Amino acid sequence: MRYLSIDVLRTFAIAVMVLVHFCENLAGVTPPFTGLGAPLFAFLSGVSYRLLVAGYERKGRSEEQISKISVRRGLFLLGLGFAFNVLVWLPEDTFNWDVLTFIGFGLLVLNLARDLPPPVLVLLAAAIAGVAPVLRALVGYDAYWTQGDYEGDLTLHDLFVGWSVAGYFPVFPWLAYPLAGFVVAPRVFDAADASRQALLAGVGLAAVAALLLALRGLFPDRIAQAFLQGWGMFPATIEYLGGTLGTILVVLVLLHRWLDCRPAAAAGGCWAGLAQQFSRYALTIYVVHHVVHLWPLWLLADRRAGETTQHWGQATSVPTAVALAAGFLLACAACLRRFGRDGRGGLEAWMRWVCD
Repeated sequence: MRYLSIDVLRTFAIAVMVLVHFCENLAGVTPPFTGLGAPLFAFLSGVSYRLLVAGYERKGRSEEQISKISVRRGLFLLGLGFAFNVLVWLPEDTFNWDVLTFIGFGLLVLNLARDLPPPVLVLLAAAIAGVAPVLRALVGYDAYWTQGDYEGDLTLHDLFVGWSVAGYFPVFPWLAYPLAGFVVAPRVFDAADASRQALLAGVGLAAVAALLLALRGLFPDRIAQAFLQGWGMFPATIEYLGGTLGTILVVLVLLHRWLDCRPAAAAGGCWAGLAQQFSRYALTIYVVHHVVHLWPLWLLADRRAGETTQHWGQATSVPTAVALAAGFLLACAACLRRFGRDGRGGLEAWMRWVCD
C-alpha cells in the first residue's frame, strides 16, 4: 500500500537535494535549507523497508525469502553507490561514503535488526547518535576534511574510519535515521494512539535540540566542544540529529492524518499524482540529477586541459543555478507523466528485477 504522506516527503527530499546540489556545485553557494533532504531520505528508507517487510509478510513470504531479498537490495544499493562515485564523482572519490552506499548498508543492518524489540532499536539509535562525537574525537575527524570536503587515503584504516565515522554519511551517527524510521513506521500508520506518541516524541526531540542550541554557552567548554557542536551536517551534530529527526516525525504524523486518513483532502489534485511519480523514481532522479549538472563540468575541464575541479562552484550565477534546477525538476515531471506511469523503468525497476 502506498501512502501519500511518504510520497510527498520523499518528493520534498529529492527536490531539496536537487536545488542544493545545483546551487553548491554550479554557483558555490550553500542555500539556507541545506541539510534537510538527506536526513529525510535516510529516515524514509527505514520507513519504506518496514512497510516492504510488512507487505511481504502479508503475501506469505518466509523469513528466509525476506532476508534474501533484503540482502540483495542492500548489496544492489551498495554496488550502485560505488559505481555512482566512480562515474559521477570520478574514481578518486570511490570511497567517499555517499548517501547511496550508506542506505545500502543501512538496509543490511535493518535486515539483521528487524526482529529486535522496538525499545532495543530505539536504544541502539540513541547510542549510535550519542557515541558519534566521542568516535570523531578519537579518530581526529577534522584531519579527514579539507576545505569542506572529505579526503581519506586508500588504506584499510582510512576506509574503515571513513565508513564508520568520518565520511560524508558515516554509520555513526547517520544509522540512527533509518533505525528510527523502521521503528516509527508501524506506530504512525497502524494505530492512532501510537501516532500521537510519535508526534509527542518528535516535538520532544525538536524542543531538546532547540534548547541545546540556545543553552550551549552555559555548558562547560569540554562538554560543549565534545558533544554540543551547534547545528551542522558535516559532522552531523547531536543538535542537528535531534532537530531534523524531531521535525520529520512531527511532519510525517501531521501529513499522515491530513492525507492518508482523509483521502478527500488530496482527491482531484494533480499534485498528488506528481508526488507519487517523483517518489516512485526518487532513486533514479537522485542519480540522474548529478550526471546532468556534474558531467558538463568534468567534460569542459577536460576539453580545456585544466584541473577537473576548475569550474567547481563557479560555473554559473546563483539565479542561473536555481533556474537550471527548476528546469531539471520540470523536465523530470514531464518525463514521468509521459513514460513513468507503469513503474517499469528506472533504477527502481532494475532493483526489483535483480533483487525480488
